Amino acid sequence: MISILNQIFRTGIVTEPLSQLPDATVIKETVSQLEEGIKKRFRQSLTIRQVDAGSCNGCELEIHAINNPIYNCERFGIHFTASPRFADMLLVTGPVTRNMETALIRTYNSTPAPKLVVAVGDCGCSGGIFGESYACLGGIDKVIPVNVYIPGCPPTPDVLLNGILRAIGG
Repeated sequence: MISILNQIFRTGIVTEPLSQLPDATVIKETVSQLEEGIKKRFRQSLTIRQVDAGSCNGCELEIHAINNPIYNCERFGIHFTASPRFADMLLVTGPVTRNMETALIRTYNSTPAPKLVVAVGDCGCSGGIFGESYACLGGIDKVIPVNVYIPGCPPTPDVLLNGILRAIGG
């Protein structure tokens, strides 16, 4: 145990330095537009069902980041749900793997109309580095209709919020 602690102290901190936080005015502008669009179209609350169709989880980490204290999507009415029956929007990440095709279709069919589908990340938009292969069908639009594409590998939280804003028509 002591040898492990000694090794930790010798090595020091090896994490990457914190990158610049996005400009606060850009976040505030996006947030105010998003809040206005949610109030107008969804009457105070937008419920999102996030679906992982076979991703590497990079996009999921960024989606979780929009719930952190910097972005705090709950304050302007964005809530995540575990059930597609209560969702207004599907936020789908990753290329659609053959094993997830049926689950994605069933989730889409369970979502009440009018349903919005947002493809997140390069893999969700076009299949990304996985493309179309024996294991992957490609992008989300190969299986279900997509309303908005959010490219990036992975897209940052402010890009995700802007994509959600585009999806709701704000």
